[in-house]
Amino acid sequence: MDPDEFLARADGLLRIPSTADRPAELARALEFVLDVVGPGCTVERFESRGKPSALVYRGSARQPFRVVFNAHLDVVPGAPEQFTPRREGSRLYARGAQDMKLSALVLASVFRDVRTPFPMALQLVTDEEVGGRDGTLHQLEQGVTGRFVVIGEHSALRLVTESKGLVAARIDAVGRAAHGAYPWLGENALVKLLRAVDALLVAYPEARSEVWRTTVNVARIETSNTALNQIPADASAWLDIRFPPEDPAFDGRGTAEIAAHLSSVCSLPVTVSHVEPPHRADPASVDVVALRAAARAQGFSGDLLRKHGAADARFYYRQGVDAVIFGIGGDGQHGPDEYADLDTVEPYYRALSAYLRSLPNA
Repeated sequence: MDPDEFLARADGLLRIPSTADRPAELARALEFVLDVVGPGCTVERFESRGKPSALVYRGSARQPFRVVFNAHLDVVPGAPEQFTPRREGSRLYARGAQDMKLSALVLASVFRDVRTPFPMALQLVTDEEVGGRDGTLHQLEQGVTGRFVVIGEHSALRLVTESKGLVAARIDAVGRAAHGAYPWLGENALVKLLRAVDALLVAYPEARSEVWRTTVNVARIETSNTALNQIPADASAWLDIRFPPEDPAFDGRGTAEIAAHLSSVCSLPVTVSHVEPPHRADPASVDVVALRAAARAQGFSGDLLRKHGAADARFYYRQGVDAVIFGIGGDGQHGPDEYADLDTVEPYYRALSAYLRSLPNA
């Protein structure tokens, strides 16, 4: 990989404000990376609800792929100056530098440069930051499949083999309005709701340090009551729940089952709007072992990590396909000082290339 050529391309890609509200810029970022791959490949294009994506592979017919490289090219919004990259030593500052445009460029470069004796694909999507359902999930629903997936989210050449699932839920309390001076004539829905939330937080205590268990974030509490001297007749609480694959109350359960479970804990009606599955990859698999060895050969630990947030790996997990997060280093994800660690870029390229070459002809 030519470092100067790579940095020039990185500068060009980082200047594209490919946020969810700019469909033309999403398409431009996608075309930019396809140009990096160059000619000689089949490019399948997909679109769902205005979000474009592509699948690139060699040969004329799609098939189950031995390896899939997955990259998202969308970014969260940032200040205008964040779309003008600046370099300070080994740090390249810009929106999307760490998450994950530089990793995407490396994945595309390795796909272009390493010819494998087995079927392989590069999957490029533009909606990961808003859920991934119109990119990775949409392609899977169209029949795309593989045996092992490398997702280039930032990890400093470590491997994320587990990540939590997500539940979005709402607790509703109904009371009876009355004058605030005569509380015995009414029933305070807000008090009922607070007791329900307390019960839920007893079952799932607030985490004060990093812990691998189910956590509940009470994101919002509302009531339609606006008068100080009136007893609220209604109240609702919105919950953001994250759960590991080991929690049987959530993993593999549908919205109705999870709603019933939460209702039994808090003794009020619960509505679950959606459930996102967790993710786990076998740490002893041939691919995980090979990828760790390749990272270690470049002087990195290749440690296995757990991720508390969701990523597109969850869609593969649901289909029984192992996927890991493996990307460059950096810091400041989604913040004003996001940067990529340029010292990890070439080792990342070499590790991915070595990993592919180490695999048997399967």
